[in-house]
Amino acid sequence: MVINASSGTALGRDTIEAEITRHLKDAGLEAVLVPDHAEGLLARLDEAVAMGAQAVVVGGGDGSIMAAAERLMGKDTALGILPLGTMNMLAKDLGIPLELAAAAEALAHGTIRTIDVAEVNGHVFLCSSVLGTPSWLGRHRERGRGKAGWRPRLLFALAALRSEWRHRPMRLSVALEQGRTVRLWTRALAVANNRYDEGFGMMMTRQRLDAGELALYVARRYGAWWWVKMMAGMFLGTWRGSRLVQERTAKVVTIGSARTALRVMNDGEALLIPPPLVYRIHPGALRVIVPSPETAVETAP
Repeated sequence: MVINASSGTALGRDTIEAEITRHLKDAGLEAVLVPDHAEGLLARLDEAVAMGAQAVVVGGGDGSIMAAAERLMGKDTALGILPLGTMNMLAKDLGIPLELAAAAEALAHGTIRTIDVAEVNGHVFLCSSVLGTPSWLGRHRERGRGKAGWRPRLLFALAALRSEWRHRPMRLSVALEQGRTVRLWTRALAVANNRYDEGFGMMMTRQRLDAGELALYVARRYGAWWWVKMMAGMFLGTWRGSRLVQERTAKVVTIGSARTALRVMNDGEALLIPPPLVYRIHPGALRVIVPSPETAVETAP
C-alpha cells in the first residue's frame, strides 16, 4: 500500500495512513505500508512493485493512480484504488466508492477487471490528456491546492479571465492513423482514453474503459461562455449535438506544432513535451480491482 498524503482530500489529515490501515483491517485485509521515501512517491511505487505482491493499493488522486499505472501496465500485479484526490475521475468511472471505509470493503470483496492505458510520447494517462488553455489553468489550480480561504479561489478566477486574451489559439496539425492531416486553430484540445458518455447528469463520465480507442475532442470557439454551454450540455445529455466540439475516434492520434514544446496535462499532471505528440492506446494493459456486482448493488443508494 502506498499513500500520497499530499493528495487533495488527504491534505491536513495527519493520521490518514493509520485511518486507511484501520479501514482495510476492518474489511479483512492486512496491508504492508510502503513508508515515506527520500526520493518521493515514485520511488515508493517502485519499491511496492519490487515486493512482488499480488496487488498494489494506491491512495491518492488521478495523478498518483496514473503514476502507479505506468509501473503496473502489462504486469500481472493488480492495482487497487483508494480515492483521495480532488476529482477522482477514474475511481468514479470504475464505480469505486469515494468514502474510504466503503472503498476498503470494495477492495476486499472486489474482482479484477482489465482496462485500457493510453500514452503520449511514453507518458501514460488513464483519463484524458489536455492541451491549450485548460492545461494552463490546471497548473494554476495545482498552485492553490490545499490552501484555504478566498484568496486562492480569487487568483484562479482572475487567471481564468486573463486566459481569454493572454493565450492565443494554437496552430496544430492533427492526423488520425493513416487518414489525412487536418490543420487546426483552437484554444483547447483533449484526447481521452475511450469516449465520454452522453446522458442526463453524466458529467465527464465513461462507462467503457476497454473499447480500445482514443477519443479526440476539439473545442470550437473556446471561452468562458463555451464552458457554461458545455457543462450545461453535458449535464442535460445534449453536448454532442451542440456543435461545441468536434469528436473523432482512433487508435493513433498524431499532433504536430511549430512550437518547440507543448504544455500537456495528463490526468491533472502538467508536462512539457516536444512535438509531434503521438497518442496510442494499449488495450487491456492494466489489471484493476473493482467492486464486484454484488458489492456494487449493496452500496448503491
